[in-house]
Amino acid sequence: MDPVGVAGNPGATTVVPSAVAGTATAPVTGIASSPPPSAARVLFARGQEIVRTALSNQRPWAEMVDRSAFAKPESLNEATGRIRKNLSYFRINYGILMFAVVALSLVVNPSSIFVLALVLAGWTYLYVVRKEALIVFGRTFTEREVLLSMTGISIVVIIFSGVASLLLTAGVIGCALIAAHGAFKVPDDLFLDDQEASGGFLSFLGPTTASAVPVAVSRV
Repeated sequence: MDPVGVAGNPGATTVVPSAVAGTATAPVTGIASSPPPSAARVLFARGQEIVRTALSNQRPWAEMVDRSAFAKPESLNEATGRIRKNLSYFRINYGILMFAVVALSLVVNPSSIFVLALVLAGWTYLYVVRKEALIVFGRTFTEREVLLSMTGISIVVIIFSGVASLLLTAGVIGCALIAAHGAFKVPDDLFLDDQEASGGFLSFLGPTTASAVPVAVSRV
């Protein structure tokens, strides 16, 4: 028989159970899971990564404007070949040049900056800030309707405000400058890596999908 403590009996032994049989102690976790990053942070981080990659791959500007490497092309085919090679080699520099031309055209037209800021604010609210369904005048819009409506409104605002013609003019000027530089810059001393040459003009936007994988060929 198990000893049981009896009140008033000095010789009795008292046994205190340490745990109740058949019960299991539930594990206690004090580590809280961190919330997932917001869409704005993801887009901002991706943009920073693209900018850092682009700036790290740009060519020296002194090499781009070296006067000793300029010569008039002898034919249209030679000019086209020079442009193609220079586009592959100076693609980051050309992208920065195009961005500078567009930015300068917007700076001299402050009203265009205001219109673009309004359009960007609308897209940011609808797809970054907004957490619930869009309700206007008691009607709930689906995500497809929101996308189509915002796209149409953006196109109409940009066209009728004159921003579209401004951006088109800036793009034409930028392309003309790039084509002129590419046609007169002699690319004989420009050497491209195989990976860079096959990456394309916008290869810095993402990882290269094609990788050099050795293929074993067996002959019978």
